[in-house]
Amino acid sequence: MSIDLHLEELERRREALKKEIEDELAHPGFDDLHVAELKRRKLQLKDEIARIKRETETGAPSL
Repeated sequence: MSIDLHLEELERRREALKKEIEDELAHPGFDDLHVAELKRRKLQLKDEIARIKRETETGAPSL
C-alpha cells in the first residue's frame, strides 16, 4: 500500500470516529467512558497521520 493510500485510509477512519463521537453526544444519556475512548482513538489516528506526513517530508523516521 502506498503512503498516500495509507494516509487516506487513516483520514477516513478518523472521520468515521468523528461522526461516531458526534452521534454518541447527540444522545441524552451518552456513555462518557465510551466517548473518551473514541476521542482517544481519534487522537491516536491524528498523531499517526502527523508522524507519517513528517517522515515523508523529511525522508527520515521520527522518534
